[in-house]
Amino acid sequence: MAAPRYAYEDFRPGDRAEYGGLIVERDEMLAFAREFDPQPMHLSEEAARASMLGELIASGWQTAALAMRMHCDQWLADSTSLGSPGVDSLEWLRPVKAGDRLSVLSEVLAARVSASRPDRGIVTFRFEVVNQHGDIVLRQVGPILFGRRNAEAA
Repeated sequence: MAAPRYAYEDFRPGDRAEYGGLIVERDEMLAFAREFDPQPMHLSEEAARASMLGELIASGWQTAALAMRMHCDQWLADSTSLGSPGVDSLEWLRPVKAGDRLSVLSEVLAARVSASRPDRGIVTFRFEVVNQHGDIVLRQVGPILFGRRNAEAA
């Protein structure tokens, strides 16, 4: 099995990337809402019309899950990622609707080698999920732990 393509050393503050391009399907929105976020504005056109937004919208948690899918498809699944200790912030800035095309803008905000475990590093990212109009619908900031490429030497 080949070594992962991306390791801690591949992420430097200021690095930016754009990727993704998932279409939000109405049936998938409803299925996600039924299983994970059964609030009326996610489940029913009629209830959504009575809400402050006036139309059916995707769960913010589905938007976050779609962002994770795009990260994995683009680079995360082919990396030395060891997971994340959490999220510093998560904001849902605009509603996501059926038919929206979502992509990710990412930026590395900080990167440092772990003081207690020098075989790994901590990279802090800002991820912005944008729709086809360039509107930011979700913003997430947080760290991801990565193995170092030459961990044995560390």
